[in-house]
Amino acid sequence: MLVTIDKRGSINLPTAVRKALNLQPGVCLDLSILDGGGLALSPVAVYPTVRLADEGLAKLRQARESGTTALPAWLRKEVDNAATDPD
Repeated sequence: MLVTIDKRGSINLPTAVRKALNLQPGVCLDLSILDGGGLALSPVAVYPTVRLADEGLAKLRQARESGTTALPAWLRKEVDNAATDPD
């Protein structure tokens, strides 16, 4: 199947490919360069993250230690795993 790169560097995936793989608008694809120069596109799930500055993390730590409220399990897991991103 032949596709063309446009002036912005974009390509369009043909309808047949999108339908066969059930690729809907907004789906994220991981692009890999294979040995020999081939390309591979793989659908990936992207989950949003919350980033906190050190001040926000300090408040979160204080809230954790207070133990005054019960959070839903999914939020408790997120809170327990929160950390600063060095980048």
